[in-house]
Amino acid sequence: MPYLNATPRAAATRPSLWLAAAIAVVLAAPANAQGQPALEDLLRRLELLEQRQAGAAAVASTPDGQPLDVAELDQRLRTLERNLELKQEALAAKEKATPVVTAGSGGAAIKSGDGQYEFKFRGLVQGDARFFDNDIGANDTFLFRRIRPTIEGSLGKLVGFRLTPEFAGDSASIVDAYVDLKFDPAFTVRAGKVKGPVGLERLQSGNATALIERIFPTELAPNRELGVQVQGEVAGGKVNYTVGVYNGAPDGRDGATANPDDNFEFAGRVFFEPVKGIGFGIGGSVGDKEGTGNNFLPRFRSQAQQQFFNYRSAVAADGRHTRFSPQGYVYRGPFGLLAEYIESKQEVVVGGTRAELKNTAWQGTVGWVLTGEDAGFRGVRPSRPFKPGESLGAFEIVGRYGVLDVDDAAFPLFADPSVAARKAEGWSAGVNWYLTGNLKLVLNYLHTDFQGGAAAGNDRPTEKAVFSRLQVSF
Repeated sequence: MPYLNATPRAAATRPSLWLAAAIAVVLAAPANAQGQPALEDLLRRLELLEQRQAGAAAVASTPDGQPLDVAELDQRLRTLERNLELKQEALAAKEKATPVVTAGSGGAAIKSGDGQYEFKFRGLVQGDARFFDNDIGANDTFLFRRIRPTIEGSLGKLVGFRLTPEFAGDSASIVDAYVDLKFDPAFTVRAGKVKGPVGLERLQSGNATALIERIFPTELAPNRELGVQVQGEVAGGKVNYTVGVYNGAPDGRDGATANPDDNFEFAGRVFFEPVKGIGFGIGGSVGDKEGTGNNFLPRFRSQAQQQFFNYRSAVAADGRHTRFSPQGYVYRGPFGLLAEYIESKQEVVVGGTRAELKNTAWQGTVGWVLTGEDAGFRGVRPSRPFKPGESLGAFEIVGRYGVLDVDDAAFPLFADPSVAARKAEGWSAGVNWYLTGNLKLVLNYLHTDFQGGAAAGNDRPTEKAVFSRLQVSF
């Protein structure tokens, strides 16, 4: 008889079928001596099941020793069936209430049994060695570029969150801190500290950039902003958009921790990806800024993170500030290309003289994954992780060229030509070694030429540097 070899759990998963069949057999049997053997056989089967469920011998007769009749047998069968249903319900409730803990290359996570609540822990650590081959005021150094643990997750279907502190540098700070209200994939409200939705490379994750440092267009785009934005994906993910209102940040920097001038900035971006790996879009912002200092006016840095331009201290932002940035990328197989342009216009004043200054920048970055893996905006993942004697992981070569032009009208009244350069042109080349999906080694050579920026109308010295990085991310 097959059911004798079934486990208790297997028997519990299908009580209704054979119990119903057993009852039907009993009811169909004649209530006389000729029907007694069938009833005894069914009773024996019932005893076996009750023993499996209760772990004890079943009672096969009434208290006075008489065999059970059909009605009593039917009642016991119904009771057993209900007990099995209760046990199944209890087991399902227990499984639903038991949290699920996972850990892997993407970090660690704990999720409630019903999937409504989730907490993820991820991290990024970047350690750099940086060497300069001429005297431009920079010291050779080892440093931590980023130390960023991240806690993110969901609180039910509606609420999501992310918190990312920064422990690299001389003091801790908060990089990202926001809450999402996820009404729909096409309509999510995000409030808190976020990346401004303007520049393309600025929006790329710090662990996925093709080279160690970003280049000139990010010097004109806002970095982190405090505000509220609406974002979403439509057309099956082929179109995504962001539009928001923020306190306002100067070019290339974070916004202040509170609104410094009682003005707000509006920014937005729409990006199309009609085919996976091919995308293009436009970002921009508009708002007023009124004030002096680093919360209102930018200081431009080279790709080696050395300042080459700043306004005179008496200059104030005083009026409309706009940005405009067409952008796009192509990732097809091992080939990758990212390009963007940005212009930033700012009304400024010094003394009684006013001007609207327009600064522009552009860049193009190209890469090729030598080992054949797919290139992508979110980085490269080796198909065969590093294993001595078997696989070296993935290798990628990358190159980049970019230019930043400062408005000629900025000199000499708004900026000092003896310390502030009019133009910077830079190129860089590098090799990325992806040992695993979590470990990356990088080597870059950087070269930047300047126009102006030195005394007596001379040019700032050419900047040459070698950067290397060890990156661990999960």
